[in-house]
Amino acid sequence: MLHSHLTTLNAVSLVLATFKDRGLPSETLLAGSGIGIADLSHADTRITTCQELRVCANAVALHRDIGLDLGQRMHVSSYGLLGYALLTSATLGDALHLALRYPALLGTLFELNLVEDGAQVWLTAGDYRESPALAAFNVEFCLVSMKVICDDLLGRTLPLHQARFDYPAPDYHARYTERFDCPLQFDASTSGFAFDRHWLQQPLPLADAITHRAMAERCRKLNAEFTGRQAWLNRVRQLLADQLHAAPGLDGLAAQMKCSARTLRRHLHALGCSYQQLLDELRFEQAKLWLAEDRLPIHRIAEQLGFSETASFRHAFVRWSGVAPSLMRH
Repeated sequence: MLHSHLTTLNAVSLVLATFKDRGLPSETLLAGSGIGIADLSHADTRITTCQELRVCANAVALHRDIGLDLGQRMHVSSYGLLGYALLTSATLGDALHLALRYPALLGTLFELNLVEDGAQVWLTAGDYRESPALAAFNVEFCLVSMKVICDDLLGRTLPLHQARFDYPAPDYHARYTERFDCPLQFDASTSGFAFDRHWLQQPLPLADAITHRAMAERCRKLNAEFTGRQAWLNRVRQLLADQLHAAPGLDGLAAQMKCSARTLRRHLHALGCSYQQLLDELRFEQAKLWLAEDRLPIHRIAEQLGFSETASFRHAFVRWSGVAPSLMRH
């Protein structure tokens, strides 16, 4: 997707660790993501959310309720520098406001907000714009992990008043009570959970002003680095998306970015992707949109995406999605 942004390997590593405990090889979960086993050994590797979601889609295909389990394992220590900054904050409210200030470091696909509602406050997750098929999974993962963060920061369980979800109750909804010990509401207008407002003022047991200032400054610099990389990647993606009918090739794209092909390849590699991976990802997303609209015949979609033969497009689409384009359309 054109708004796809950069993120860390935290969630992917967690997925692999969870399924490793169940005896499933990592290669099965990484299939189609462009992430290699070797990438996992580099803590500073950055991937796109599309790569992360491919791994998550593989996981959901195996266990539909896996989001509830993954979120429960996403402790505050999983967030690196941001996690330490949160732990050393003065109060729970200070920590949550800091986390919401840096969504890129938090790795969330949502716009998180704290909304006061009388004597309680809601932590809401909205503005989700990724794969609709993974919406429930991502809400589960996000809200359960945020609840775990709150518990970790406090050193005790944060009592909830209510949790609500903006989708119908899944067939495994009974499992939600394992993660949210409160009344549940499905088909709500927003997703989030509510707790007593006084908890925002609760002092944190590991608060340390000096360490917090140092960690918060490092988070600010790291976020600026993320933002710069993101702006560069967005420019590359937009240029490529505008030329899917006649892809410029690595050399042509490098010229448009006013750099050498070697420099472009090196920067893309540092971000965990390649020219071909970006091209395939953009073609796949556009193909799905046109197939859903059901206006263009498949051979015309192939032409618009730069394929010289319809058969080549069909083979590529099966590689991307696991099904033929005609089946996707139906």
